[in-house]
Amino acid sequence: MMTHSPIIIGLTGNIGVGKSAALAVLRELGAYVIDADKVGHEVMTAGQPTCKKVAAAFGPDVVAATGGIDRAKLAAIVFADRAQLARLEAIVHPAVRQVILDAIAASSAPVVVIEAIKLLESPLRSLCHEIWVITAPEKVQLARLIRQRGMSEAEARGRMAAQSSQAVKVAQADVVIANDSDLLTLKSRLTAAWQALSTRYGNHFSGA
Repeated sequence: MMTHSPIIIGLTGNIGVGKSAALAVLRELGAYVIDADKVGHEVMTAGQPTCKKVAAAFGPDVVAATGGIDRAKLAAIVFADRAQLARLEAIVHPAVRQVILDAIAASSAPVVVIEAIKLLESPLRSLCHEIWVITAPEKVQLARLIRQRGMSEAEARGRMAAQSSQAVKVAQADVVIANDSDLLTLKSRLTAAWQALSTRYGNHFSGA
């Protein structure tokens, strides 16, 4: 059981909008941050129960030489078929949620930020006091995916098309942060949002 009742912010946004950069800024501002995608990686490493379930569901071809899941091979399957993606999420999401609950319980931070690309579609949403959405224009997303992740344009567009629209996320947001410029601008916008949060939740920030 949690004894400190932290403010929990759910941070989301489509691929290539800069959620990782936003998460790093929020960490600097004093939040305890949880990257749900990294947790997803962890639960699919060799020996983990979730790894075994994924291998059983998708076959031995998705198992890497290390014994963990080959995420590139798995991605090629699930991002080409929404039914397969849903099947994967039904296996992985419960495990990820439990790891996150344990991390929140172990933290004494006044604010916890959970970053997840599928936050609004997952049970993690019910944990959050506020939803913060990071946005960027499509051309900026595309350029980042090609430059930073080494994707081809076709691969980048395919990954972008597999997600719900940015407008759908914005419509459900309590706070929207545009990441359409440089890192300094992003820091400025997040700092302003953090200060506004401290006004809304006052006492939680004593000592933050």
